[in-house]
Amino acid sequence: MIRKWFGVSALVVIASAFLSLASCGREQQLVSIQVQPTSETFGASDVQVTQDAGLQVQLRALGTYIHPPVTKDITSQVVWASNTPQMMTVDANGLVTVAGGTCGSTLISATVTSNKSSGGISSSGALVTGYMTGNVVCFTGSSGGGGGGTGPTITVNFQGTGSGSVASKPLGLSCATGTVCSSNSFPSGSNVLITATPNGTFGGWGGCDSVDGSGLTCSVNNLTTVRSLTATFN
Repeated sequence: MIRKWFGVSALVVIASAFLSLASCGREQQLVSIQVQPTSETFGASDVQVTQDAGLQVQLRALGTYIHPPVTKDITSQVVWASNTPQMMTVDANGLVTVAGGTCGSTLISATVTSNKSSGGISSSGALVTGYMTGNVVCFTGSSGGGGGGTGPTITVNFQGTGSGSVASKPLGLSCATGTVCSSNSFPSGSNVLITATPNGTFGGWGGCDSVDGSGLTCSVNNLTTVRSLTATFN
């Protein structure tokens, strides 16, 4: 009987050692990414969006692995991207910067090409991605004062049956067709360039002080009063 139990115990020890070696031989696998903070909000309703430009937050990417289970800081190993760069940009180190071009919400992603499926099966090009939400509060002027600004604005009225977008330099106006397009306040006396990016054919500007040779960029010079322009997308 003693010899029998000794044999069983030996088999258990051998099996445990085999499983341990098999586990150690498996490649550590990334299964998820968490971005911290999960959300960040910039600005206030009584502050012009252009005045938020330059605000920053540093993100961290935490990777969860199996074989063995562990969580690691992989901030410098992921590929960072913003889906609305005119709102926020993110550099290779996860530093988010408000661009000051528009307000609302955007997603910032952190991605690793894992080459493994969720089941650990080899899968060339498989991706593991984590997200955070960045928010820029739109200016409403409702709080009265506090740096909201009272300079003149520019409105673009879209015409035609096509689609596209317009954006200004300096930042302050960024709109796509199908939306109400009105800028933040610009400092009085500003010279503003507004460039159209058509998805098809651009039919032209109306109300500009001048238009460049490409026909896409409208100049508004010495802006001191509210201006209304038209942009036609065909």
